[in-house]
Amino acid sequence: MNRSVTTSQVGQETVQTALKDWKFKACRESEWLQAVVPGCVHTDLRRNGIIEDPFYATNEHDLQWIDKLDWEYETVFDLTEDLLAMSVLELVFDGLDTYADVTFNGKLILSVNNMFRSWRADVKGLAKPSGNQLHIRFRSPVTEDLPKIERLGYNLPASNDQSELGGLGEDKISVFARKAPYHYGWDWGPRFVTSGIWREVRVVGWNDVRVNDVFVNQEQISAEAAKLTVEVELESVRGAEGSVKITAGGSEWSLAVNLQPGVTVVKVPVEIAEPKLWWSRGLGEAHLYHFRATFTEAGSAKPIAEKAVRTGLRSVRLVREKDEAGGTFYFELNGVPVFAKGANHIPNDSFLTEITEERYRHEIASAAESNMNMLRIWGGGIYEQPAFYELCDEYGIMVWQDFMFACSMYPWDEPFLESVKLEARENVKKLRNHPSIVLWCGNNEIDSAWAEYDETGGWGWKKNYTSEQRANIWAGYESIFHRILPEAVNELAPGSDYWPSSPMIDLTGDIGQHAHPLSTEGDIHYWGVWHSVEPFENYNVKVGRFMSEYGFQSFPEYDSVRTFAEEVDMELESKVMLAHQKNGNGNRLIKEYMDIYMNEPKDFPSFLYMSQVLQAEAMKTAIEAHRKRMPYCMGTLYWQMNDCWPVASWAGMDYYGKWKALQYYAKTSFANTILSFDRSEGGELRVYAISDSLTPAEGELRLTLHAFDGEILAQETLEATVGANTSTLVYAADEAKWLDGRDAGSIVLVAELVQGDVTISRKEHYFAYAKGLKLGSAAVVVTEVEGSGGTRFLVSSNVLAKQVWLRAEREGRFSDNFFDVVPGKPIEVEFQHRAPGQAFGVPAAAGLVTATSMIDYLA
Repeated sequence: MNRSVTTSQVGQETVQTALKDWKFKACRESEWLQAVVPGCVHTDLRRNGIIEDPFYATNEHDLQWIDKLDWEYETVFDLTEDLLAMSVLELVFDGLDTYADVTFNGKLILSVNNMFRSWRADVKGLAKPSGNQLHIRFRSPVTEDLPKIERLGYNLPASNDQSELGGLGEDKISVFARKAPYHYGWDWGPRFVTSGIWREVRVVGWNDVRVNDVFVNQEQISAEAAKLTVEVELESVRGAEGSVKITAGGSEWSLAVNLQPGVTVVKVPVEIAEPKLWWSRGLGEAHLYHFRATFTEAGSAKPIAEKAVRTGLRSVRLVREKDEAGGTFYFELNGVPVFAKGANHIPNDSFLTEITEERYRHEIASAAESNMNMLRIWGGGIYEQPAFYELCDEYGIMVWQDFMFACSMYPWDEPFLESVKLEARENVKKLRNHPSIVLWCGNNEIDSAWAEYDETGGWGWKKNYTSEQRANIWAGYESIFHRILPEAVNELAPGSDYWPSSPMIDLTGDIGQHAHPLSTEGDIHYWGVWHSVEPFENYNVKVGRFMSEYGFQSFPEYDSVRTFAEEVDMELESKVMLAHQKNGNGNRLIKEYMDIYMNEPKDFPSFLYMSQVLQAEAMKTAIEAHRKRMPYCMGTLYWQMNDCWPVASWAGMDYYGKWKALQYYAKTSFANTILSFDRSEGGELRVYAISDSLTPAEGELRLTLHAFDGEILAQETLEATVGANTSTLVYAADEAKWLDGRDAGSIVLVAELVQGDVTISRKEHYFAYAKGLKLGSAAVVVTEVEGSGGTRFLVSSNVLAKQVWLRAEREGRFSDNFFDVVPGKPIEVEFQHRAPGQAFGVPAAAGLVTATSMIDYLA
C-alpha cells in the first residue's frame, strides 16, 4: 500500500503525485507484478523478466501476443486531510493508452478511448483518508477494434499498418483507434501496439477559484510594439469579485472581474513597447517572456489563484501568393522571409515513457548544432511532451505541427469525429503559447494518396471501393481535415496558419491539382530518389517551392548494429537484418545505389560505413539543390531526424543518438553561408554562394585544383558578392577548362569563400563518382592541438583521404566528421563528450582518437 504521501502547491491547486506503488497483470491472471507509471505493458513485462529485449534480433515477431490481451493496473494510496477538505477533488490522467475503464474505490468513474487526450474525474464523494483503490482495466486495442471492420463491411486504407505481422491478415485496425499510428508499425518502425498509463496520474484539489489556462493572443507584433490580449480562463466554485493582474517583463496590467460559479474567460489588453522579438536559430535571439496571471479577491492583498506561461513575441505567417512561377510557400517571421532548414521528427522511442528530457535535449541541441531552424512533427506519432516544445522555444527551432493522422483514411461515425474534435481542441489549446509552432497541418500524405480529383492519381486506393464507399470515405476526410481541425485552430489559436495535408496544392482553388515533384505551388514530398531508383542528379531537377519530405536510407554504425545482432547475423539478407529493415526493398536499394556510385565494400562492417557515406552524399545533393534555388524554393526538411529503435532507416541520428555521416553533412550544408557546386548537362561548372544572412557580404572566392597527392595544378581567385537571404551565382566556367586533359578520377577542385583571414565555407568538387576515383592508401594523422587538453585535433593526410571517420575512446561527437582531407590542408576539429542518455556537454578530452577513410573499407 502506498503510505508515502507527497503533496505540492501548484498555483491555487494542491497536487498529490505519489501514486507510485502500481502493480499490473494480464486479465484472468492471478499474479500481480510490479509496474512503473508512467509506462506501458511492454516495458513492465520487460522489467519483470517476462519478455526479452523487444528490439533484439527478431524478438518483435514473438511479442505480438501482448496486444491481444486485456491488462489491469492497480494502486492503493492514502490522501492527506488537507487534500480531502478541498472543495473540489479530482483524479487527473494526462494520458491513458488507449481503451480503458477506470474505477475508484469500486465505482466506475471513466471510460476512455483516446490516447491523445487528458481525462478528469470528480472523486470528492468517493475519496477517503486511507486505502483508496484505483483500478484501470485496459481493453485490447485488437479485440476492441476488429469488430468495427466487420460493422463497416470493408477495410480502410492504411498502407503502413503491419497487420500481417500482428497476426491480423489484411485487417487494418489502426485507423479506428485514436492512438499513435506508428505503434502499428511503419516502414522504419516495429509493431508494438502498447497499452498503459503513458503520462502522469495525480490527485488535484482546490478551493474557491483556480486559473485553468492563460493564452497570450498575439494580435499585432512589430519591433515598435506588441499588442496582445491575454486571455485568462478562471474556474470558480462560488461567486467572487476581484481583479485579474497580468505581469510580464517588469510591467503589469489589471482588469476588474465579477466571477460567477463555473468557468469565466477574462480578456486583458496588454501592450509592450519595443518588445524583444523571438527569432528562429540563425536570425537572432529566441527571446522568451514570462507572463503571470493572478486573481485577487476584492478586499484582499494576496492572490488566491495564479498561473504562469512562457512565450516568445513574434509575427509569423505562411506566405502563399501567386507569382510568375506558380505560387509561393514560405514562412515569414517578423517580416523576414525564412528559408526553412531541418528534418522530419518521429517519436524517439517505440515505448514513449523511455524518452527522457535528456534525450529530447540531445535531439533539439543536435538540430541547432546542425544549423537547422525547423523540425516537422510528423502525423503518425504523438503530440510531443512539453519538454520538446520548450526546448524548441529556447533553441529557436520552428515547429511544423501535424495533427496525428498519416497515410490512412479514417472513420466518419459521430463518436469518432467527436473524439477527434475534443482531441484537436485540447492539443491546440495546450500548445498554442509556444512561439516555435509556426504551422498546424492536418495530416501526412493523405490528400495526395487518395487524390480525390485525379482518377488516375494517388496510391491506387480509390479503385478498391464502390462509388458509394468512395463518397462516404471522402466525406469523412473532409469532415476531419476541412472542418473539425481548421475550426479548432481558427477558434483557439487565432492568426495561426493551417494546412490541410502535406504535400498539397491549394492556392488557386483548382481542386483538380495534386502535389507532384514538379509542382510549382504548395509543398512537395519527393521520393523518386529512393523508391523509384532515380539518380541523385534528379534532386537538382525536381525542386518544388517547399520540400517537406525526401530521404535516403543507411544503416547505423557497427556498434549500434551489434546491440540487436550477433556476428553471425552480419549479412545483408540475414533474418535479423531483414527484421530491422522495415522498408521492404530497403537493403536491396542501398546495395543497388551503392553499385551505381561507389566501389564494393570489403565486408559487412564496411558496408555499414559505406551506406552512411552514400546516404550523406544523397542528402547533401538534395539540401544544396534546394538552397541553390532560393527564393523559388524556401524550405528543405529531409526525412528523418531520428529513430524509435535500432534499425536501418532514413535517420540522420540512430536510436542511440549517434550522429551518422548524414548529420555531419547536414551541419555543413545547412550552415548560414555556404558554397555549393553545380554542373549543367552541357558541362558548365557553377559555384553558388548561399546565405541566410539578412545583409549582403563581400568576399574572395578561391578555386584550387589539386592532384590527389596534393600537388596544386591550377588556381583562380576572384571577388565574390554574397547576396542577402538568397542564392547567388558567383562563378561559372566550362568544366573542360579545369580538366584540361587530366584524368577526371585523380583531381579535386576546392572552392573557398574567404572574408579577411576567415574561411567562411569550403567545398570540394570531384569530376567523377566515388567509384571512379583513383584513391591511394591514405596515412591519416590525428594530432592533438597543444594546450587543448585533448579536446581539439588537427587531421592531415599524405594523399587525398575521402570521408575521414574519426572515432573517440569516449562517447560523444566531433565538430566535424566524414570529411575529405586534401594534402597540405589539415582540418581542425573539437570533441564534445556525451554520457549515455545525456545531451552533449562542453568540450572534453576525447581519449584515444582513431581515423579511417574510404580506402580502408574497399574490397
